[in-house]
Amino acid sequence: MAEIDLNADLGETVDGVPTADDEAMFAVVSSASVACGGHAGDAASMRSAVTRARAAGVAVGAHPSFLDRAGFGRTALAVAPELLREQVRDQISALAEAGADLRYVKPHGALYHVVSADAEAAAAVAEAVADVARALGRTLPVLGLPGEIVRAADAAGLPFVHEAFLDRGYLPSGGLVPRSQPGALLDDPVVVAERAVRLATEGIVEAVDGSLIAADAASLCVHGDSPGAVEMARAVRAALDAAGVVVRAPW
Repeated sequence: MAEIDLNADLGETVDGVPTADDEAMFAVVSSASVACGGHAGDAASMRSAVTRARAAGVAVGAHPSFLDRAGFGRTALAVAPELLREQVRDQISALAEAGADLRYVKPHGALYHVVSADAEAAAAVAEAVADVARALGRTLPVLGLPGEIVRAADAAGLPFVHEAFLDRGYLPSGGLVPRSQPGALLDDPVVVAERAVRLATEGIVEAVDGSLIAADAASLCVHGDSPGAVEMARAVRAALDAAGVVVRAPW
């Protein structure tokens, strides 16, 4: 029987205003990547997300980013590796201090893509995760796309879990279509649900040119702030359940 994790980026409040319907999303997903102050979120939103996750039986991961609240973490910043390590470590620690039973770490936005391509940034992020993992006395997997971060996580003694996106377009190379280009975002619940079942059962995703890409992902992501996120997430969960796929956090 196939098994898959369904995650969403939640707790992304900006100036106290939520950017997603967290309550509805927590009822559908098995893991929540919670913003911890870098691009969005604050102490109150972190505590709220932790409380909701506990009530819904949802695993909590930290979602650190570049310190870029103005750009919602979607701008790549030039940050020295040691400073980046400190910034990421502080964000993850803040979520733990908010009461989270941390299960994994997933970089957000521009940082997510930078650590896939930049070995120094990847090492800084992996070392930050390892710092917190040691302090908590547990292992914290890193969630992301293939690239330098896989090697950095291994060097830091961390498991790496591959992720696939349900509401983002894929390039034939396996990367994501940049948000500034056509085809970057998917918003049809039927299409997204079909993609989820195919990923979970066949390990394949269709690129924007129609080619098929192998994607051996253990976790599928629907962005909480995407247009129609709740409708898409509900369609995905219903389709996975109907296909006999067990939706469960792997952490």
